[in-house]
Amino acid sequence: MGLLDRAFDMLGDSHFPLLDSRTRLLQAALSLIANNGQAGGLHGLVERFEEAGLASVIHSWIGAGPNLPISPDQMQQVLGEGHLQQIAEETGYAEPEVAERLSAMLPDLIDQLTPDGHVPRGGVGNMSSLLDHFMGGYQ
Repeated sequence: MGLLDRAFDMLGDSHFPLLDSRTRLLQAALSLIANNGQAGGLHGLVERFEEAGLASVIHSWIGAGPNLPISPDQMQQVLGEGHLQQIAEETGYAEPEVAERLSAMLPDLIDQLTPDGHVPRGGVGNMSSLLDHFMGGYQ
């Protein structure tokens, strides 16, 4: 099972009508960590976690070993209502559901993008390269 499959499994219901919302949520998650993304790339997201007092959580996703969980409330604290509202509008999910689904999805995405246990100096790539990385097996 590929990472994209696992990401969709984490999103829950696999009915075809939700595919568009699920795809948009994956794109929103990737846009948070992409170099040209909304949060300033993975480096910027790490800073947001540090500012929220959750550095150990995101560093567990980047480093070796088990990923610490993040609650939907903590995800909202890190991203802020503005980001969650924007993602909710893009996906069609309610804000609490966006926070819940991102809290399930982001740890694995970030873990997979940082196999060497650190954020690459140049970041993890732009949105286009991330989409190619995760959807490359579907061509």
